[in-house]
Amino acid sequence: MFRFHKSLDVITLFHKPSSAASLRALTQLKQASGEASETATEDQAADHTHQNKRQRTDFELNITEDPPTNDQLRSILEYVGAKRAGEIVKGARDEADAMRKLTDNAENFQRPVIVDWNNGRAIIGENKSEILKMLSTLPEETSSV
Repeated sequence: MFRFHKSLDVITLFHKPSSAASLRALTQLKQASGEASETATEDQAADHTHQNKRQRTDFELNITEDPPTNDQLRSILEYVGAKRAGEIVKGARDEADAMRKLTDNAENFQRPVIVDWNNGRAIIGENKSEILKMLSTLPEETSSV
């Protein structure tokens, strides 16, 4: 019997180490990533039903201190809505303005921003409940025969 596993969802944290909010978001994502991969092996004698009932699926955590590319920024604005451009790029009024301001100065990009590229979602800031909601609603791994 063959199992084809779907690839892991990619979650990217646009991170700024000097930002307390970004550090909190990083900690939360790392904890969630560790919890998602906690499973027992079949050959363990102990009962591991609790470990097999994961609340979250596995995901690939990508942490970057670089600002997004223009294509990435365009996607992020599509996920959150162009009217929130000023929350992502300092002083931006719309998508075109955000692109221009980011090109002029990469420091205009406001971190942390967490992006679920596979499912088209993004979170601006460190909202713990929004991060947990994003991670808990990742699609379950499916397998085919």
